[in-house]
Amino acid sequence: MNEKDVKILDKARPFDGYFQVDRYTVQHKLFDGGWSEPFTREVFERGHAVVVLLYDPETDDLVFVEQFRIGAYSAHQTQWWEDGTSPWLLECVAGIIDDGETPEDVARREAKEEAGCAVGELVPIQRILASPGGSSETVFAYCGRIDSSQAGGIHGLDEEHEDIRVHRVPTGQAFEWLESGRFVHSITVIALWWFHDKHRHLRALWRG
Repeated sequence: MNEKDVKILDKARPFDGYFQVDRYTVQHKLFDGGWSEPFTREVFERGHAVVVLLYDPETDDLVFVEQFRIGAYSAHQTQWWEDGTSPWLLECVAGIIDDGETPEDVARREAKEEAGCAVGELVPIQRILASPGGSSETVFAYCGRIDSSQAGGIHGLDEEHEDIRVHRVPTGQAFEWLESGRFVHSITVIALWWFHDKHRHLRALWRG
């Protein structure tokens, strides 16, 4: 099936703030060939994003950022998380795609803004729908080659209320954290499992 098998009967925007929410009334074709009854769904429109896993092949280190996430705070108030779980998450560098930018532009901009790192070669990992049951967000994931010697400190833009701490982590340590569940940011987990598989090949390729 494809987009021709969907009928949009109505679309409205009941919320328009820092993010937006659109309400769709929709029908779609069924697997047996008929059509569904009309139903209503809300879609969270938060923009489209880029995530970049920063890797230094010379030192075999990865660079991550740590920052407060309101969604994590909200999730941790539920029964599904232990008391005291931190809403400060360890993540890959990431950012929203602005008008006129390519995903590659964003990867390089955000690496500089959030981690103070200049990105060389970029390798695409995957294009991902972050939560398609309720959001249109598409995430472009990359691995970026860096020199991690200057990575560290506190970064971020004041106008975006960012307070971002940079971590330089040996690859082996990052893999241990991945397997133990310390990383909970979904796209970071996806990028790291990809890197876990590609690590030896990528290091050999980039060290030349």
